[in-house]
Amino acid sequence: MRETHETAKVVVNEKFSINVVLVGGGRACRFFLGLVRNNLSPVFNINIQGVYDKNPDAEGMLLARQMGICTTDNLQELLAVERLDSVLVLTGKRQVLLEIIRLRPRGVGVLELRGNNIVRKFVAMLNRWRESTVQKLKAEKTLSNLLIRQSATSIVFINTDFTIAYANRAYLDTVKKAKEKVIGAHCYEISHGINTPCSSAFPGVKCPMLETLRTGRDVHVIHDHPGADGQRMYCDLTTYPIKNDDGEVTQVIEFWRDVTVEFSDRWHKKAKEFESNIQKMIQEDRMISLGKLAASVAHEINNPIQGLLTFCGYMQDILAAGTPAEGSLEEFKGHLQLMSRELERVGGIVSGLLSFARESGVEHTHIDANKALEAALSLTRHKMKLANITLTADLCRTPVMVVGDINQLQQCFLNLIFNAVDSMPEGGKLSVASWMDEALEKVWFTIQDTGYGIPEKIRNNLFDPFFTTKDSGKNTGLGLSIVYGVVKNHRGTIKVDSREGEGATFTLTFPVIPDNVRNA
Repeated sequence: MRETHETAKVVVNEKFSINVVLVGGGRACRFFLGLVRNNLSPVFNINIQGVYDKNPDAEGMLLARQMGICTTDNLQELLAVERLDSVLVLTGKRQVLLEIIRLRPRGVGVLELRGNNIVRKFVAMLNRWRESTVQKLKAEKTLSNLLIRQSATSIVFINTDFTIAYANRAYLDTVKKAKEKVIGAHCYEISHGINTPCSSAFPGVKCPMLETLRTGRDVHVIHDHPGADGQRMYCDLTTYPIKNDDGEVTQVIEFWRDVTVEFSDRWHKKAKEFESNIQKMIQEDRMISLGKLAASVAHEINNPIQGLLTFCGYMQDILAAGTPAEGSLEEFKGHLQLMSRELERVGGIVSGLLSFARESGVEHTHIDANKALEAALSLTRHKMKLANITLTADLCRTPVMVVGDINQLQQCFLNLIFNAVDSMPEGGKLSVASWMDEALEKVWFTIQDTGYGIPEKIRNNLFDPFFTTKDSGKNTGLGLSIVYGVVKNHRGTIKVDSREGEGATFTLTFPVIPDNVRNA
């Protein structure tokens, strides 16, 4: 193994300028500003571009204004400083650190420091050593090493041959390895557990170390690494070059930050937003379907109502003529039974529409999928009759129990039925069937029409959102995409068999609940 070093070697013959802003205007800020004002470093020219604190009267804020440094209580304004190199966080508050990491410009480093007494001790020590340049360099090196060691950010120095020259405690804690195992090892061995550089092992993935060596500039990426516990770990990586007198890169400093939790929180938030948007789309599609049903349902309700009005008028006329005869009373009974049945039928239609239109949350429970199909057929039966479409239904006689949401399945079947009806403008036949294979623990549903079929050139786009072959204004193009989404959400499959001019058959399969689970 190559010779290892405890710290990075930096060749310097002129001052190196770095533009920094400070977050936290308290005591630690005051000490740091005093350090900069005394110009203790012959190597680094630290330019304080601004100081942030909510309290304008904090001691560090007051000193900053005396030194002519811009102060602000607006974090975004602070991070908008031009040519900013680094943000030094002195607050010790994790929420502030996360907000800075979220808002910082690309390529800007973030360094968190804790322990104000450490800064005070080093200010006193540096004051004692400032008599000679050699002592100043020694003080600066000691201070920089302390800052690196105490930083909550994982920091590692890497040689040009990819071997690790130095790693701070935060880095060792992140990779969960002892210092002896890390120093001298190749960076890709520690970070990914591989024996070749990342650029060879993962073609197409940008290696920040290699990019900094190639360009001589800082690079920022987000990589996923294998964690010590076997789980994937997402890391925010920024690399900075260390150059010699000839401008050649001799080492690379790499800053690590574990953003796994942050990524996970963002992912869960996006997943919830996506689920909410899908539910809204389904509800909007239900409203569109309700509009399609309105005309035929109104006609279906109007017929029995007109019959009821006729019977009521007839019975009122008999009663107006005097006491009804025995035969008329028997006739009344027959009329009332018929009127009661018609009212129940109207009530059932209205209840079905209300239940269909009602917005409800997604709830996956044990349901009979046949019930969802039967409800969809009940809502569309009269529409098919008006469109001169003959319906044939052959449904499984035993309950078809699946895990799912009955409202979503009803919408799925309804969209397929509407699609079939629209494909038969001159009338035709619609065949609906369901059957179950208990051995395979699956149920099949088929919806077959005799319409104009689906051209081969558009079959691959059939389930794409907003894709439609209908005239503009007649369809949203969401119907079949919602069908596809509902089927996949219920761990099912959907297949289409069709030839242009010969109708289409949609076949859906869903896993059924085994008897031993259903009866448990």
